[in-house]
Amino acid sequence: MTDKNHVVADEKETGRIEAFSDGVFAIAITLLILDIKVPHAHDLPIGAKLIPALAALWPSYLAFFISFVTILIMWVSHHRLFTYIKRSNDTFLFLNGLLLFFVTLIPFPTALLAEYIETPHANVAAAIYAGVYMLVAVVFNILWRYASSRGRLLDKKADQCFVQNISKQYLFGPPLYLAAFLLSFIWVPASVAMCLVLAVFLAFTGAISRLLPCELPRRDE
Repeated sequence: MTDKNHVVADEKETGRIEAFSDGVFAIAITLLILDIKVPHAHDLPIGAKLIPALAALWPSYLAFFISFVTILIMWVSHHRLFTYIKRSNDTFLFLNGLLLFFVTLIPFPTALLAEYIETPHANVAAAIYAGVYMLVAVVFNILWRYASSRGRLLDKKADQCFVQNISKQYLFGPPLYLAAFLLSFIWVPASVAMCLVLAVFLAFTGAISRLLPCELPRRDE
């Protein structure tokens, strides 16, 4: 009876964490659209058409698209992890809070990139943009490794091959985003494109992890 009550308590605890996190992700992804400003009629030159004015907003569209896709994939990844994470403690709560801190920060570098991508300051804006994603990737690694280390917070029935493969694939995130950060000082379009490609790659980590083989340590009999 005690074990059943403990399991129910764990599910409620992680359920509240995920519900709160979902709300933060939803707010962050919604705020992105606020940076796309409708051209005011009184700002258009006399005789100017609306379509060219809308087309001129392409940096905002591009930044919005990449950030929307990336935050969506982060949310999917976060949700996927919680299918295995069944317990929590104070350290985990603060680590999850740190992750959400950087997620809520994303609309700022998105707006910065949209504003400066066509200026001489584009490399700095792209560096900040890639840098924030790099920090998110680092915190994602820390969060997952803390929860999965020796199964600390995982479901006892968690697929160990899947857990191992997720841990391996998450290692690629920080150095690749670091490469995008460094690339921003050389070639801004390549840096921004790399951020999008990395987001798409992370979206498929779950499916890939189920297909990859793994070698689990043998237990002494």
